[in-house]
Amino acid sequence: MKHLLTGDEAVARGAYEAGVRFAAAYPGTPSTEILENISKYKGVIKAEWAPNEKVALESVIGASIAGARALAAMKHVGLNVAADPFFTFAYMGVSGGAVVITADEPGQFSSQNEQDNRNYAKAAMVPMFEPADSQEAKDMLADAFEISEQYDVPVLYRMTTRVCHSKSLVELGERVEVPIKPYAKNIKKYVAVPANARIMKVKLQGNLKLLEDYSNNCKWNRAEYGDTRIGIICSGDCYLYAREVFGDEASYLKLGFTNPLPAEMIKDFASKVDKVYIIEENDPYIEDFVRGLGIACDGKNIFPRNGEMLPEVIREVIYGEKIEADAELAEALIGRPPTLCAGCPHRGFFFELGRKRNVMISGDIGCYTLSSGAPYHAIESTICMGASISAGHGAQQIFDTIEDNKMRVVSVLGDSTFFHTGINSLMNVAYNKSNTVNVILDNRITAMTGQQENPGTGMTVQGEITEQVNIEALVRTLGFENVRTINPNNLKEVKETLNWALELEGPSVIITRWPCALKKMHEWDLKEFNNPFKTQYEVLEDVCIGCKACTRTGCPAIVFQVDKKKSSIDPYKCVGCSVCAQVCPVDAIQLKGA
Repeated sequence: MKHLLTGDEAVARGAYEAGVRFAAAYPGTPSTEILENISKYKGVIKAEWAPNEKVALESVIGASIAGARALAAMKHVGLNVAADPFFTFAYMGVSGGAVVITADEPGQFSSQNEQDNRNYAKAAMVPMFEPADSQEAKDMLADAFEISEQYDVPVLYRMTTRVCHSKSLVELGERVEVPIKPYAKNIKKYVAVPANARIMKVKLQGNLKLLEDYSNNCKWNRAEYGDTRIGIICSGDCYLYAREVFGDEASYLKLGFTNPLPAEMIKDFASKVDKVYIIEENDPYIEDFVRGLGIACDGKNIFPRNGEMLPEVIREVIYGEKIEADAELAEALIGRPPTLCAGCPHRGFFFELGRKRNVMISGDIGCYTLSSGAPYHAIESTICMGASISAGHGAQQIFDTIEDNKMRVVSVLGDSTFFHTGINSLMNVAYNKSNTVNVILDNRITAMTGQQENPGTGMTVQGEITEQVNIEALVRTLGFENVRTINPNNLKEVKETLNWALELEGPSVIITRWPCALKKMHEWDLKEFNNPFKTQYEVLEDVCIGCKACTRTGCPAIVFQVDKKKSSIDPYKCVGCSVCAQVCPVDAIQLKGA
């Protein structure tokens, strides 16, 4: 029986069928749904959200050493965080098979860069698979674990946004129970000190050489011959894009196992076609290899190096055909920039912080990054997870050396980002006696990637009640004395607390604590926050003076009626945060039913 699955769902099913026993991840688009779906196999696979990708991969390494098949999943920038253990794991090798999934994002839909993680496979000298659709995403995974165990090496499994999120039919199979290998102490294999690591590297290089034969003969690399005037070499979803453009008017070398690349197969294919095109997203990974074989080809010299290699992009490059957008439809479309949700607990804080203050606001990765835009124009830098506190500290160190400069830095990040890599940064602030104001926006969930649990929520990914990290207690343990926890919806409290922190000499921490408006509440949340989001506000039209002060909060529930020159509140969006009522100068916004 076939099921319609996304690539992420298919990978989760593939993990189940391949006998995986342990999986760990940190949520990040487009990989988030992999662990979410693996977690449904409770009692069969132990699934965990880790505080960050490095911890996730290290946990997987431990599970592999203990003899079980294990999987780590992360978005492309997550592998940067996990790169330290990843490279050493390649040297050490595995006991139970281990697969590291990287979900790349050509087009940068929700990422700060567009890096091509195929380069990681080459640099770490590990085998790599690239599925093109959901069926391959499931089926390739079984072979990835076989290769991992056969060649004693972790495997990189490279997906992209379209493969992760597109749906296609998948034929399901049964789970293969793979016994846990007996643990055996092996210092020379698992203790990566220089004396052992030098030997490990030679072994790794030898394994990669052996895998060349597999690459040239495996079922995932195949030639499909149609019209031989055009030959397309491609991998992943680019194969489907090319197929849509050329159909049978071209021949294809479809690559699914891409490190090492199949040199002999490529040379044979190139000899049978008149013109070779390399179609791939981001870097010229395949192209550089093909050119290195002395084969003439067209690749990034004619195709764009950035963004997705969609059919319309290929068609325009090869045939000069540009599909114009429907003019009438384009005119009817209204630009809708992303915005904080109605009732978002970040709104009140940034509304107040964004007012005229002599501060630099160092930001981070999360929903609150949207505060860099209108109407707040608050956050001034975003680098990577946890960098707000570190970068803010560095900036403050410089500002403090400039005479007559009263500039202060306010570093802002969310609760999940704080657990991810913010703790070390905050420790650095205390240790080096920084003069920064550090704000942890605790909205009780990992919100931006879709409401995933984290160490502060009290619940695991598989629904088990667990300990909640007390952020304020943790901060005080790091050495901070000036710490306050506030309700970010209370603008008076926000203003007073910011003033307090900015008047202090030395570091301070402000924790804003209120749940995300989209969060599914746990019983302890309902108790602590007195059953939030059950009230609504309305505009009293006869009192409203049309000053638009409420619209400047940026709440999507507020609409200014141009014909009436009055504001109104959408009752289907309002969740009663009260920020708009607090900014109204004439008290025209009141609690509904009051």
